[in-house]
This record gives sequence, structure tokens and C-alpha cells, in this order.
Amino acid sequence: MTAGGGFFADRFGIDTRIINEILSEALSHGGDYADLYFEHRQTSSILIEEEKVKNASGGIIQGVGIRVVQGDATGYAYTEELTREAMRQAARTAAKIASGNRRVEPVEVARRSTPDLYPVRVPPWETPAREKLAIIRRADVAARAYDAVIQRVVVSFADEVQHMAVATSDGTFVEDVQPMIRLNLQCLSEEGKNRQTAVGGGGGRMGLEYFETHPPEELARDVARQAILLQSAVDAPAGVLPVVLGAGDSGILLHEAVGHGLEADFNRKQTSNYADRLGETVASSLVSVVDDGTIPSSRGSIDVDDEGNLPRKNVLIEEGVLQGYMQDRISARHFGVAPSGNGRRESFRAYPMPRMTNTYMLPGESSPEDIIRAVDRGLFCLSYSGGQVNISNGDFVFSVTEAYLIEGGRVTSPVKGVTLIGNGPDTLSKVTMVGADFQLSDGRWTCGKDGQSVPVGVGMPTVLVSGITVGGTQNE
Repeated sequence: MTAGGGFFADRFGIDTRIINEILSEALSHGGDYADLYFEHRQTSSILIEEEKVKNASGGIIQGVGIRVVQGDATGYAYTEELTREAMRQAARTAAKIASGNRRVEPVEVARRSTPDLYPVRVPPWETPAREKLAIIRRADVAARAYDAVIQRVVVSFADEVQHMAVATSDGTFVEDVQPMIRLNLQCLSEEGKNRQTAVGGGGGRMGLEYFETHPPEELARDVARQAILLQSAVDAPAGVLPVVLGAGDSGILLHEAVGHGLEADFNRKQTSNYADRLGETVASSLVSVVDDGTIPSSRGSIDVDDEGNLPRKNVLIEEGVLQGYMQDRISARHFGVAPSGNGRRESFRAYPMPRMTNTYMLPGESSPEDIIRAVDRGLFCLSYSGGQVNISNGDFVFSVTEAYLIEGGRVTSPVKGVTLIGNGPDTLSKVTMVGADFQLSDGRWTCGKDGQSVPVGVGMPTVLVSGITVGGTQNE
């Protein structure tokens, strides 16, 4: 969403003349590249527990981050004061960190247009709090009414609108308005001494019109269903088993176990298992993996990245062969390629780095029913609470929150306490069937890296992996 009148010029008087002046200051000590990242973020959140509002908050975060690059050195400084003198001082600080012997003059910036991937019809930041609270209460009532065993419900709604702008010493100037909403739910079921908790929700880069097609009642009932399902779940088996990864949320396993290893900075530093392996077979021929920042209204989508580059659909793995990495400006310069639109940062206080946007596996030709029928005894995994991965070798551990036994080609009992333990490249090499039922997960994931968190999207079709180590309590 392009900011029509120029938000930072209108609000703070920061026009292109001042921007060019600050860029010139940033290059005053011999840096060969500089950029400015402006941010103004308005946030709001409401939480209810036990049918009472327990927290309501909001605020504004604003500032500018200034980066100077000289060879392999990077200087970074920021200020929360959007005044000419504060910005000049931050520029001087960054310039001294990355200094050189040759003075480079910046190219005068010129505004560039961006796509409009997330139009908003009902802006939550212009909506009274009572209307947002009504949405939360609809979810709360639906979860409580689902079944008497639901003993505790927590619902929260958060929204934000972020105005950002990027100006670079090679003449780029772009602005964007980035919306985000998220409804979170937690349900506790209790029967005797058996207490089980489930979480869920939805959202994305959109406005309150989201709830016209995703009613809060439906989101709440699904979380309540999961909490009740766990009451009858049996203990998870343990050992190496065939695992069917369900469409949608299973993309988080792909994101963590494979995606991070394909971020270019890890490969530039030779700390990724995929370093120096372009053109090599790294997965089953059934596997193609994409990172795409251009999916309309998805949580991980961006009209422009935080370095001023447009997003695109980046093919990372094609039919099992490694095709490329996700690049920011610094890594792209190292590899001699163009930036891929993956330079992202948490805020103006942080420098950009290669980050995922929407990462997913492309669909195949099998039906999900045929994939289930192909398994004599195994697991069907649908939802996850996150995991950990070792970037250097691809080893991962994931906790599964909704899973079922597969027995004789049929989905049978729900199971609890499931942990998937494996290695990303090894797991991708064991993919034997890929479904035609691709789904993108519904706006729930946030990715952390080097202390920075950014919103991401994940997705995949139903996939059969011939063997993954399952951590459980019942030995096979």
C-alpha cells in the first residue's frame, strides 16, 4: 500500500531535500553505500480472560535507522527523534563506524511506486475499541458454548499500522503502509484431573473485513475442538515412523528446518548446510520450495522490503535441486546477484538481514486420501507449537499440538505428546508423496533470528515422509 501524500513529509516535514542531506552526511567519512529506514508504527491490543477485559494497550513507535556500508564494514545508528539535527547526528555516528578513504556522493532520491498487496476496507486503527471488543466477545462466547468441559478461555486482538519509508544513496525512495491484525485464542478443557490446552487464531495484512470470511466464532470453535480432542488422545508412539504432514500449518517445519538454511547470510558465512551447494540435489525430486513476498494480504507479504527492494517469487529448490538463496543487499553483493526482496528488520532500531516472507512447498499430484492410504502405521500431524533448528546441519525438534495415528491406511485415534526429531535435508530426501491440496497457513507465525522478530507466512500441501524420529512415550 503506497502512502499517497508522503507520510513522513506531511507529518514531520522530512522531504527529499532533507533526505538527500542526511544521506550525504552518512557518506561523509568515505562509505560507499548508505540507506535510511523511517518507521511510524501505531499499535493496539485488547485481551479478555474469564469474560473480563484484563488488558488494553496501545502506543506509537517511531524513528529512523541509518546504515552506512564500506566494504565489509557496516555502521548503524538510529534515533527516535525525527528532526534534522538528530538524524544528522545519527548519520555521523554510522559514518564513523564504516569509514573509508574515498568520498562518494549519493544520487538524489526519486520516489518509486510499489505494488498494493494489502488493500484495507475496514481499517482497525480507525475503528472504536468497543467494536474490536465486540469481535473478541463473539469468539469468547462461542468457545465457552462449544462444550461444558471448556473451563477457561483467553482471547486477544491486536492490530497495527506501520508507515515506513526507505531512502538509499543510489537514488531509491519508497514508502509503504503495512497493516496487520491478529486474533489469538487459548482454550483450557478439564475433565477430572485431565487438563488440556489448545491455542489458535488467525489474521494477516488486512482490516476487520477479515472477519466477514473468517467469523470469530469459527476460529474459537476450532480451538475449543482441539482442547477437547486432547482429552481422549492416547500417548504418542516413539521411534522412526512414516509421517504425513498435513496441508497448511506443516509449512512451519519447512520454514524452520530448511528455510533458515537458505538465507544468504548463513551461506555467505559458510555456517549453513546448504553453503556452496547451488545446483546440487538437496531433496526428493518431488520437492519444490518457494519464498514469495507477493501473496495478497498474507502475513509475510510486503509491498517493498526494508532495504527498498520489491518482493518477488524466489524459487529456492526446484524438483529437488538447490536453485538459490534469499538475499539482502550485502549478501547479494557478495554473491554477485541482485537482492531478492528479502532484506527485513524488526524495527528502525535494527539493521536488515535476509529473512523469509511466505515460504512454502509447491503442490504435487497425489490426493491427500491416497497419501493416508499409503501408510500402514504412522502419524498424521496437523498443528504445531514451534520448534528449534541447528542452522549449520539442519537438525530440528518440533512439538506437535494436533496429531493422529494412522493404522491400516486410516486416520484413527488422536495422540498427544508428539515430538518430531530429524534433519531438514534428510527429511526432504525422504518425501515420497506430495499432495495437490496446497494451503497457506492462516496468519499466525512470527519468526525470530538474531534477536529480531518479523511476521511470516508458511504453507504446504499434504506430504508423506517415509521416516521421521517421533519422540513419544510408547515404544514401537
